[in-house]
Amino acid sequence: MNEASDIAPVSVRKLTMAYGDSIIQRDLTFDVPKGEILVVMGESGCGKSTLLRHIIGLNQPAAGAIYRNGHDFWACKEAERDKIMRTSGILFQAGALWSSMTLSENIALPLVQFTDNPPSVIADICEYKLALVGLAGCGALYPSEISGGMRKRAGLARAIALDPDVLFFDEPSAGLDPLSARRLDELILELRDSLGATIVVITHELASIFAIASDSIFLDAETRTMIAHGPPKELRENCPEQKVRNFLNRASTSSIP
Repeated sequence: MNEASDIAPVSVRKLTMAYGDSIIQRDLTFDVPKGEILVVMGESGCGKSTLLRHIIGLNQPAAGAIYRNGHDFWACKEAERDKIMRTSGILFQAGALWSSMTLSENIALPLVQFTDNPPSVIADICEYKLALVGLAGCGALYPSEISGGMRKRAGLARAIALDPDVLFFDEPSAGLDPLSARRLDELILELRDSLGATIVVITHELASIFAIASDSIFLDAETRTMIAHGPPKELRENCPEQKVRNFLNRASTSSIP
């Protein structure tokens, strides 16, 4: 498997991301071990969401490689890439629920498309996934009938519909009040523990970073590369890069441990 770790569900090696001749980030190398939560940090415009799009298979690297469970994603045949992508669950920033469908119908979409389960089994799975995210009994509701925090949790229920090995979150706390954001952080930790999932989170929220991350990387917009890698609490105190320490010690309205 060349350079990638035998046990890491996600491994990135010397990755360069670009739009045409414009380099977004270069020479990114890191692993996300099984069962860990990696937070991708950095100021706006540094390429955090672009990195996520590369890892989940939406953008092809300009250089370097992305390994998923030891497989070089972009060296695989298309059928194998599709199979790998189905082992991922993604919670987009706005939840991305279909407004014309109930919560259960939203969760059922990937189950109908990618499994041979009969409707009765799919209905049971939908109820179970909703219960896992604290929305038991809410399957008949439409996205417009629930709060923003509930929509995030419903989006998460859909993300785990196919029992993915890896979960990806793009700014999960965006638009949430502090209490709802904390509850979502707690849910992320619960799912990591109960499902054994590996998790990658894009966020700039300090409270979430310190609450959930077991590891982190910092993407720098100026140098266009990764300038820090490690547990955020350690980076806050000991990172040699002043920019990273400033980022992790900036004022926040939320309590930070």
